[in-house]
Amino acid sequence: MQHLNAQAKATGIGFTAILMWATLALLTTLSGTVPPFQLTAMCFTIAFCIGLGLWFKQGGHILHHLRLPVPVWLLGIGGLFGYHFFYFIALRNAPAIEASLIAYLWPLLIVLFSALLPGERLRWFHVVGAIVGFVGAGLLVTQGKSLSFNLQYGMGYAAALVCAVTWAGYSVLSRRVGAIPTNAVGGFCGVTAVLAWGCHWLFEETVTPVGSEWLAILCLGLGPIGLAFFTWDYGVKHGNIKLLGSLSYAAPLLSTILLILCGLANPTWVVGIACLLIVGGAVLSARGKG
Repeated sequence: MQHLNAQAKATGIGFTAILMWATLALLTTLSGTVPPFQLTAMCFTIAFCIGLGLWFKQGGHILHHLRLPVPVWLLGIGGLFGYHFFYFIALRNAPAIEASLIAYLWPLLIVLFSALLPGERLRWFHVVGAIVGFVGAGLLVTQGKSLSFNLQYGMGYAAALVCAVTWAGYSVLSRRVGAIPTNAVGGFCGVTAVLAWGCHWLFEETVTPVGSEWLAILCLGLGPIGLAFFTWDYGVKHGNIKLLGSLSYAAPLLSTILLILCGLANPTWVVGIACLLIVGGAVLSARGKG
């Protein structure tokens, strides 16, 4: 019973990351015209400061918190930077709707990949629930319109798929290194910030935010591109990873609802049906204990 309570608590902590990711579209819109890699670099720099705060709170020399095995560094940097890198490559080389839909396969892949973890058991309702959630998310991404996959965008589609596999692999493999403390994410954020700044200087022109755009960027770095990675790490390491995978489809739904409430999107029948599918898929995936 104590183990189940601890797992439920960790799952709840992981779910806060999904809630924060729901604000990503709104805050990104409010951040103005800052190019993708610059925005990523700025936000991960803020996220690194969160890591510094956790290290100071825990005590000890900063270098002590950075003494991690090389495979752990590769996993963390590959997950955080790799996901964003391939996502931006996908958006540059394929239509946004198709690229986003492919990239959002990651929750389903988390559910499937979790079967490879010790002590995990994949049941039919986990898979069906995740698929139902994906259909709901697909409705939101496409707005109920038909898709048109064109081979000329093959590079973009491939990058989107790599993006999905990267985040799913990072999330599942993080559980295999569960002994590594969550505050190690601060180090991954720091290196990701450096790499993102490099990509920005190579591929983009710098845009200086103005007025309230600074506040939006600060909120991004503190929330969906900051603290969310810490709570997600704790959740996938100690919580119900299959349930978290299915619940992740709530992010685009909540994001859409938030945009509607702020007057940046219109309520449609698509949102209603997507809501039923995503909630239904999550309820189905929540069956049982594992």
